[in-house]
Amino acid sequence: MRNEALMSQREAARYLGLSERTLEAHRLRRTGPRFVRISKRCVRYRGEDLDSFVDAHTVATSTPRVPNGAQR
Repeated sequence: MRNEALMSQREAARYLGLSERTLEAHRLRRTGPRFVRISKRCVRYRGEDLDSFVDAHTVATSTPRVPNGAQR
């Protein structure tokens, strides 16, 4: 058995820096982080699933482009 506490929607939204409504919209569209449905009205999130969601949406930046004619 895991010893990790589940987060409420409020806690998960705060963790991700989103509003609760935005997190709820992601859940309804199935575009957000994985969640645990305890009952019809009770949803919880695992920290590891939130971290995976962040990792999956992390964009790597490239080196800045040098304008034409500019010297390096």
